[in-house]
Amino acid sequence: MKILVLGAGLVGSVMAIDLKKNFDVTSADIDIVALEKLERLHNIHTVCTNLAEQGNIKDLVSDYDLVIGAVPGFMGYKTLEAVIKAGKNIVDISFMPEDFLKLDGLAKKNNVTAIVDCGVAPGMGNIILGHHNKEMAVENYECYVGGLPFKREWPYEYKAVFSPIDVIEEYIRPARYVQNYEIVVKDALSEPELMEFEQVGTLEAWNSDGLRSLIKTMNIPNMIEKTLRYPGCIEYLKVLRESGFFSYEEIEINGNKIRPVDVTSKLLFPKWKLQEGEEDFTIMRIIIKGKENGVNKSFIYDLFDRYDNETKTIAMARTTGYTCTAVANLLLEGKWTRKGVLPPEFVGESKGNLTYILRYLAERDVNYKITKL
Repeated sequence: MKILVLGAGLVGSVMAIDLKKNFDVTSADIDIVALEKLERLHNIHTVCTNLAEQGNIKDLVSDYDLVIGAVPGFMGYKTLEAVIKAGKNIVDISFMPEDFLKLDGLAKKNNVTAIVDCGVAPGMGNIILGHHNKEMAVENYECYVGGLPFKREWPYEYKAVFSPIDVIEEYIRPARYVQNYEIVVKDALSEPELMEFEQVGTLEAWNSDGLRSLIKTMNIPNMIEKTLRYPGCIEYLKVLRESGFFSYEEIEINGNKIRPVDVTSKLLFPKWKLQEGEEDFTIMRIIIKGKENGVNKSFIYDLFDRYDNETKTIAMARTTGYTCTAVANLLLEGKWTRKGVLPPEFVGESKGNLTYILRYLAERDVNYKITKL
């Protein structure tokens, strides 16, 4: 089978390498250096093209059995729409700001399966919740997740593996969570709390808009997602945000109109860029509480994954990318045939899918510790 991976960034390239073990894989991107590395080191076919030009997508995907979407969030919706219009199945990790469920009718019309938000969070957290929501009456869902460099380096103590604008979106997009069945909207970076983790010590958790599709698809009274960072980051991010550095509204400087967010991302990228060989970790804790056959039950899923020195693969690419490729394998093996635009919680609802994905991840040494109470 032939697979096309749209995007050859830190995560897209890892997915292409993983899928190449069993399939004929092509990687498409505008970055010729990234493509040449995939071709030279991993014998992956490549296509150098501007994926922002939607007219390129239809012809590009025509010869493939499955498409993997790994473009920046601001390109995600249009790319997803173009792939669906071309009648191709897709598994996507693009953290698009738009409501991708609006494309459900188009996908069904074109007999397409499109699984979206299929990373670690959103993604694996949704799959886990979807599974338990079928097995029990879930009353409370909490997800705490973050990706950080091991080396805490001034001034930001943070490195980005996605496009800078996608990261900035986390700091400006209002955070929604569910409390007593009601949607609560708070500012991003609000309601901070300190949490202890055995592997890395104290981290700071704050509200972010990570529930996404769960707000619409899950009838659960209490759900919340928070982002994890090193303590102290909230203050300087709020200063930048309140000063307008993250604004999308154009301002005029010397006769030129610019968006402050574009300048900010350009300046921050060198500071945030994860250097080759620099070690990172991904950490996530999911807490699910409810009743199973009338008995109170709690499940805690703990993930701690770190940079793989042998393969030189960053943890965020491993935890995000391998979740996506696990689901891609489900489709390619015919274990999932439902049509439409589907969030990952629907994948988790089907019997055996969570076990399949956990096994797939464990084979790549991405391990979830599960505690039952």
